[in-house]
Amino acid sequence: MNSTALCGAPHIGGLPSGPLGTIADVQGVTVGHCTLDQGAVQTGVTVIRPHDGDPFLAKVPAAASVINGFGKSIGLVQVEELGTLETPIALTNTFGVAAVAQAQIRAAIRANPQIGREWSTVNPLVFECNDGYLNDIQALAVTDQHFDDAYAAASADVASGSIGAGRGMSCFDLKGGIGNASRVVIAAGRSYTVGALVLANFGRLPMLTVDGTPLGRVLAERANKESTKPEQGSIIMIVATDAPLDARQLKRLSLRAAAGLARTGSVYGHGSGDIALAFSTAYTVPHGADFITLPPLLADERLDPLFRACADSVEQAILDALWSAVSVTGRDAHQRLSLRDSVPDLAQLFERTR
Repeated sequence: MNSTALCGAPHIGGLPSGPLGTIADVQGVTVGHCTLDQGAVQTGVTVIRPHDGDPFLAKVPAAASVINGFGKSIGLVQVEELGTLETPIALTNTFGVAAVAQAQIRAAIRANPQIGREWSTVNPLVFECNDGYLNDIQALAVTDQHFDDAYAAASADVASGSIGAGRGMSCFDLKGGIGNASRVVIAAGRSYTVGALVLANFGRLPMLTVDGTPLGRVLAERANKESTKPEQGSIIMIVATDAPLDARQLKRLSLRAAAGLARTGSVYGHGSGDIALAFSTAYTVPHGADFITLPPLLADERLDPLFRACADSVEQAILDALWSAVSVTGRDAHQRLSLRDSVPDLAQLFERTR
């Protein structure tokens, strides 16, 4: 760690980041947020678009890994079976999943009225974390319009922190939320980008590890708040790459997100829903095609740089969520302080504990 910790999270590993330092460094990927900040309602929706076309007509290869399955996502079964995405990826709170899935279906039907009639049905893909500590989750505040607004807001200018689906999330007993990162690697003599976006809502303070330093243990000792509660919460890890991989290889890539998660101190506790999904923008799969032409795919023996980039990007994105978050007060005056508000002497503390 170094003194840059005062203004941003320390850079993880030796690989360079892309110019934006977000998942949007993968060409064509955009992200939009819709944030609900209304007293006891502290929640939202985040939408990730793999490209600017119609994802139902031009599907992208994808695969997911369920690291711990305490979750209520929609759409993973078909992704596992067919290895493609056919809607944008949506993130929200646990009780907002059904509303967002319906919004995805309606959007797909508006674009393609044949869906569910002359054509097959559509597979909505929604991931969730439970933001019920800060957000009045029983209010069922998320609606179709919030998905539509997040979709319309999608751009390459990707924000992190207490925004969109991350508005009400907690991480290591601090304010969590949306985090971003990217890494650029050379594989088989060519340059590729791996980007990560996380919805971080997991962990207990004493577990927090930053670039190998037990920051959480130091903070817990300082505050005399050694926690005996089990790890709960969840994290969703979305990994994008422009490397030409098929669904089987993307499954392998998605699993490496767990390495980045573990480095921050998580042990994937019983009550934690930890899910990673990886997709490639290198090619699309046309809907209804008789044959599919794939580009030359990277050989498995050349995947190690991407595995490393995935682990580093996920770890970096989790730290980005912590560094970017602002303090939030929500339901029943519950409050989560941001890391910055909790540790005014953050840079100096790093220097003493690293």
